[in-house]
Amino acid sequence: MRVIAGKFRSRKLKGPGALKLRPTSDRLRETLFNILGPAVEESLFIDLYAGTGAIGIEAISRGAREVILVESHAKTARLIRENLSSLTLSTGAQMMEMTAIPALEKLAKRHVMADFIFLDPPYKDTKEHIEVLEYLDASHLIAPQGLVIVEHSRKTDLPQRLERIERTRLVEQGDASLSFYRLAAAA
Repeated sequence: MRVIAGKFRSRKLKGPGALKLRPTSDRLRETLFNILGPAVEESLFIDLYAGTGAIGIEAISRGAREVILVESHAKTARLIRENLSSLTLSTGAQMMEMTAIPALEKLAKRHVMADFIFLDPPYKDTKEHIEVLEYLDASHLIAPQGLVIVEHSRKTDLPQRLERIERTRLVEQGDASLSFYRLAAAA
């Protein structure tokens, strides 16, 4: 695994090793960040189910002002810390070792408004995808022009629209898909 572009371009990241993780492929990560483009610069980026931290680290490398990485498993969180440490990052990255919804609740209490919220729960746990989307839909964590990006199995059918957010784009690559959600325009 490596950082694709930006300040840390081509730097190697520690992979999952024996940990049961399914990191976002380099190719899909490159597609994601090509879509997001320069909007990542100076953004606040939340990486839920951060795994190796590759998505959040890519956002930092491309100029995100702040990245919040959320991971609940202790060994996986340690891997993220090792990857951050290997890049000698002292600012701009915050690690939250907890599950997604409590982390989002904590961020909501701090009145955080994210430009990008990326979530990549285990593909088989579609219930988790929906629960987090529903929480985000009801919260005020998404900045007015913000995006929620969900990585999921191509076989998983996520909702087109919830109360406040709607899917505006679906990108399929191999057996993975990225669903992009924005706040819906007022009717």
